Amino acid sequence: MKKSEMIEAIANSASVSKADAERVFNATFDLFKDELSKGEKVSVAGFGVFKTSKRAARTGRNPSTGEPIKIAASTSVSFKAGTALKETVNK
Repeated sequence: MKKSEMIEAIANSASVSKADAERVFNATFDLFKDELSKGEKVSVAGFGVFKTSKRAARTGRNPSTGEPIKIAASTSVSFKAGTALKETVNK
């Protein structure tokens, strides 16, 4: 499902205009991004938890040449599905 399809589904489900649904959709995900960029986790009851974890700099290998390469430190985002979501998906 694409963003535009989600916005349309939200608008229909909540009986609001697409413009209003898009503002709420964008505000929600902007909030998620802001909190995650601060290192906070975002928990949505019945859905799951988004959180960040730090990866240290490390040395890897170029698969084609076998040459060592430096991989910079980074922050990754992970999602752990909640029990209600797992149960719904596994019906």
